[in-house]
Amino acid sequence: MARLGFDKRNFLIALVLFLALLFIALFVKDQFIRPVFGDYLVVIFMYYAIASLFDFPLKGLVIGILLFSYAVEIGQYYNLVYHLGLKGNRLAEIVIGVGFTWTDMLAYTIGALTVYLIESKRRALPS
Repeated sequence: MARLGFDKRNFLIALVLFLALLFIALFVKDQFIRPVFGDYLVVIFMYYAIASLFDFPLKGLVIGILLFSYAVEIGQYYNLVYHLGLKGNRLAEIVIGVGFTWTDMLAYTIGALTVYLIESKRRALPS
């Protein structure tokens, strides 16, 4: 069961990641950093944002975020933005996305594995 509580370390990591993602969204117009590395980072950001407020078990939270990310990508495959009547809404197109790619699925998976490995090692260290 998750406990509600504020974790300053996780919040600061989430804040730095959010600022990096914002910078990428606003200023980077390339074929790798924005579409691939941004998707990698967003999974890590979601982990630390949620972990800053709730104490979920590591594996469950990582799997939940990964499944959520997959669901968003599948929504892109089925043109969810269009079906929600949000076509042309720039914010919705950025947040929900408009184009399915297997590369995004791979980026989400690698992001989830990265945060799992980092947090597993950190939690194994003596306090």
